[in-house]
Amino acid sequence: MSGGGCSVRAIWILTPHDAVAFSRRFAVVEKRWRASWEAEGGGGSEGDGRGAGAPTPPQLPDDHEVAAAFTDRRRREGTARGSGIRTSLSSVGSDSWVDDPITRQVISLHINKEESDDFMIWPVVLQKRGGYYVLVLPLVDPQSFRAYENLLKRSDCGSSAKENGNLSSILLNLPCITGAFMVAHVIGDIITGDIAEPEVIVSSGPSVGGLLDSLTGSIGISARSKPIVAPVAAPTASVSSPVGAAQSDSLKGGVRPFDKDLLRNFIIGAMPFGTPQDLNYTNVTSIRTTGFSGDPLPTDQKQPAWKPYLYKGRQRILFSSLETINAALYDRDDVPDFLSVSGQVTCRAELEGLPDVSLPLTGLKTAHVEVSSFHHCVQASDPTDNKQTLVFQPPLGNFVLMHYQAPCNIAPPVKGFYQLSMVSENEGAFLFKLTLMEGYKSPFIMEFCMITMPFPRRRVASYEGNPSIGTVSMTEHSIEWRIVSSGRGLSGRSIEATFPGTVKFLPRTTQRTNSSFRLVTSTAYTEDSDSEQDNVKNGASLDDYIMEKINKDLQAVDLEEPLSWQAYNYAKVSFKITGGTLSGLTIDPKSVNIYPSVKAPAEYTMQASSGDYILWNTLGKCPTAALPRDL
Repeated sequence: MSGGGCSVRAIWILTPHDAVAFSRRFAVVEKRWRASWEAEGGGGSEGDGRGAGAPTPPQLPDDHEVAAAFTDRRRREGTARGSGIRTSLSSVGSDSWVDDPITRQVISLHINKEESDDFMIWPVVLQKRGGYYVLVLPLVDPQSFRAYENLLKRSDCGSSAKENGNLSSILLNLPCITGAFMVAHVIGDIITGDIAEPEVIVSSGPSVGGLLDSLTGSIGISARSKPIVAPVAAPTASVSSPVGAAQSDSLKGGVRPFDKDLLRNFIIGAMPFGTPQDLNYTNVTSIRTTGFSGDPLPTDQKQPAWKPYLYKGRQRILFSSLETINAALYDRDDVPDFLSVSGQVTCRAELEGLPDVSLPLTGLKTAHVEVSSFHHCVQASDPTDNKQTLVFQPPLGNFVLMHYQAPCNIAPPVKGFYQLSMVSENEGAFLFKLTLMEGYKSPFIMEFCMITMPFPRRRVASYEGNPSIGTVSMTEHSIEWRIVSSGRGLSGRSIEATFPGTVKFLPRTTQRTNSSFRLVTSTAYTEDSDSEQDNVKNGASLDDYIMEKINKDLQAVDLEEPLSWQAYNYAKVSFKITGGTLSGLTIDPKSVNIYPSVKAPAEYTMQASSGDYILWNTLGKCPTAALPRDL
């Protein structure tokens, strides 16, 4: 990952209370900014104290000035991100005045100076990760800066995307914006700890093949798969550093602390002097711990940026197809079912030197791949005769070779119906009748399967009923039916599972209306990420706010469906299947070629799991809109 065409002037990380938790400025880039400003005669407009008569550009603001400007923008725009839409309350000079939703992610900050004139910094790329706000200020030319200043004063709004001089046309000419987003994204990954490499699955035991595999697979005995990760040394924070004190402050703000030394070391290695060179966390960490490769390369080969040092050791190449299936099953004639597969092929190439790898993708016609994208090291041929050839020089460690989307080309792994009706205000009767793995033969193995009935607006007191297979447990707001347990896989056969029963709820308590919880803002929209913090500040408990957010915009219904409120009228299915793909897109490991030729076995594993896999209540209303997310 490279941030080509991008240089960064400064980075700030703010807490939910708008205090600066981390900052970094790059003097070399700032010197370039000042030189370009002076060469253009100033970056501001005439008459504002920063035009041709002001050859000296303003200094980068201090941390407390950035925090104050961010707080002021939150107040002016309604939330930290704002709406990006001009309203009657928008003021001239604000981002919402530009009337473009991109101003929710590319913002401006107005710095108030006590001893000098006020000024603006733009473009500031904003991302929220782990409760923190990551701000990245890239280097832009003064002409683009002046163009945005003019937009802040225009009387018209809603200009066409094709019109010259609007925000979209300005940003399209600034590749540094893309680079700044990449920097903000990887910093967010480090803050949240989401820096693990893509998963590559390997079989924990060798396959014997033939009749023995078929017999053992049919009774659920097979070699289990396990993920493999790259051995990367994790740097530890210095005990003597002042990070601990800052992290304690962060804990008071209700966010998870992050390792500032780790982030600081990454910035030093990934973007020296403010110019991103390699934003791959694994590469930067590996270079820091092992250094660059000292082995000489052949004169006719050039070492790519994504492979800073060469591998030494036992050679092999691993591929994994990891698919996620999203489904909405209604079991009704008037509403069609929805099934979609999103997948990725991950790879780990433990190969010495700089070899080229060639492999064919098969099953393209069967899979009906709708969208596909490839790693930047891949050269993909045009699909022909149900195949497509990929040629690449693999980087180090685990990486995603390709992403794709396709329909599910075989029967749903779990199908059937779910019914729920109320017999009284505090008691409901339900029925499941399901079929698992119908039409799936060995080597497909269902390793686990669980059904969850969520009741977010009621507290479960008890349940009655005995399923035909599996075990049942309950939580405060759900009932969980584990049909297939881990370690007892289902392969080579299908099963039918039924579960009739009743569920009882605790009596309702006096509930506050939604209006007592809702945050009154100056705009007609509400942003979850910002509203949550504001509700906590206003004294409402976090549990109350979560319940308010769940209930918001869900219409109440009659007694026949008092649990549903439309969006929760369902049961959620969770499962994992190994041994095949649901899309039909596969790799033949025997057809993998490596040049120069080496003795390196190729292994291939396949795994599918559930994403938003929903069984809608056939007795209730079945919304056909987007599937629920983050449940």
